[in-house]
Amino acid sequence: MPYNNNPIPRPGGISGSVSLPLARVKKIINADEDINACSANAAFAIAVATEEFVYYLTEQAHKMGKAEKKPKRALGYNHIQQAVARLDNLEFLTDVVPKTIPYKEAKAERERKKAAQVAAAEANAEANGGPSTTNGQRTLPDAIIANGEGPAPPVQATAGAQRSEVAHADAMDVDRNGAS
Repeated sequence: MPYNNNPIPRPGGISGSVSLPLARVKKIINADEDINACSANAAFAIAVATEEFVYYLTEQAHKMGKAEKKPKRALGYNHIQQAVARLDNLEFLTDVVPKTIPYKEAKAERERKKAAQVAAAEANAEANGGPSTTNGQRTLPDAIIANGEGPAPPVQATAGAQRSEVAHADAMDVDRNGAS
């Protein structure tokens, strides 16, 4: 015996009540930082419009389910995704309802992105004159560290009167060699 694949009929007309809880609709509206206040009538209108949108989306998804070779009894994510992908007026939902891909493809895509990031970091390091870590800090090559060679430690100035004498000597040398 075939299944009943007919959609549930839409209620006839606006009766003054909605299926969505108005308190939740008001909470969602108040969560938006751009809206200071919302009247009860506006919240009701938004709830009615949301219900109409949900009816339309499920109706279109139901049509996608019926169009399959072997129609399904229940709607699935793929039916909604097909409706979003095929209908122009639902195109704004493409980011919210993306096309599903198999796990192997998703894993391979993630690996490609990771390899591209590593290659970009290495290319950036070479352009900047040496090896680099992923967070942008430069490191010494292993050969220099193994030989004990390396750059002189940087001279850091400290606050107040505790400045390094080396920093003063360099500054004085510049003053002596320069025009007096």
